[in-house]
Amino acid sequence: MSAGSGSPVPTSPVPMNPVQEPRLSHLDAEGRAQMVDVTAKPATARYARAAGRILMQPATLVQIMAGSLPKGDVLAVARVAAVQGAKLTPQLIPLCHSLPLSGLDVDFQPLAPDADGRAGIEVTAEARTVAATGVEMEAMTAVAVALLTLYDMAKGVDRAMELEGLRLLEKRGGRSGVWQRDEP
Repeated sequence: MSAGSGSPVPTSPVPMNPVQEPRLSHLDAEGRAQMVDVTAKPATARYARAAGRILMQPATLVQIMAGSLPKGDVLAVARVAAVQGAKLTPQLIPLCHSLPLSGLDVDFQPLAPDADGRAGIEVTAEARTVAATGVEMEAMTAVAVALLTLYDMAKGVDRAMELEGLRLLEKRGGRSGVWQRDEP
């Protein structure tokens, strides 16, 4: 029984209908979590670009961009945090492979106030490696950690900040080739 739900927890996975292929690669034939075996895959150049944003009061954005918050240069700390987050991705995401990152670029773009009067910062991360598997999780983790760091560094002046829109924008390399998000 699951804690507090009163419903029994299934002991075996729901059988897959062959029409539902492909199945999730992180599940074995019995539906148990597993790390995907990439031993036979060749190491190729891989690239991923991800983004997300933090929304805030316009005055908070002014302070961040001017470096005048009590905690100092918020963008510099968030950039270092993004790099550290990308490097630590396999420690945070249980079935993620450890990858030798060959490069990670992080960009912060201020956003003018929207119709609701909220300004913001768009964070973009580009990750590169030569490996047998992709670098999407590292790019997205870099953005997530940068956004959380921005929040942590500025929460003293604006607790109502919101994180939104964490997404993969593009990936290249490997068997699946190039993928790009269609964005307006």
